[in-house]
Amino acid sequence: MPRNALSRADLLSGGRERSILSQALSVPNQLTLLRMLLLPFVLISMIYGQHEASLWLFFLAAVTDAIDGIIARRFNQKTRLGQYLDPIADKLLLSSCFVAQAVIGTIPWWVTIFVLLRDVMIIATALVVVLTTTVRSFPPSGFGKANTAVQIVTLLTVLFNNVWPDLCPPAIVEVLIWLTAATTVLSSAHYALATSHRLQEYHGEEGSG
Repeated sequence: MPRNALSRADLLSGGRERSILSQALSVPNQLTLLRMLLLPFVLISMIYGQHEASLWLFFLAAVTDAIDGIIARRFNQKTRLGQYLDPIADKLLLSSCFVAQAVIGTIPWWVTIFVLLRDVMIIATALVVVLTTTVRSFPPSGFGKANTAVQIVTLLTVLFNNVWPDLCPPAIVEVLIWLTAATTVLSSAHYALATSHRLQEYHGEEGSG
């Protein structure tokens, strides 16, 4: 290969690498990566009964989730990498914490299974869509955002109850658990319908083209 051709290839490759690196180094994505790094410590503290530590670690992780979105929107730092990393970090954190709390008996297994099945459905559907179409964007819906917020509030309340059981009425935890189940089912149904509608539009456009 001629030297100048190799040089152009190297430059293009280097440009792509720098582009990915610059995305990873953005503040919102750094916060997302921090949330993923916190996950093992959150789970270890939960499983070993370090309730106060798990409460504050989970609270810190939840705060990074809120802040990275605010920064990305306010300072126009949305990236393609962040579109994939952020939902992955959220699902890993929430699903893992529901499993950990179910293991120690503070959250029922049935609601944890609902949460896990929803995540499996979303991941499997997105994978099929990516492999069979040119669709690459999966913006979160209002139902999905509401479900994520309810899951976070439920886990924070359960963790708070683990530390200070006298300050949190059991009825509040019970209501939040049922609310989590309801929003999980509703957001799953909405996601399935929205994806079906989107695929119909895609195939319609493809057929007309």
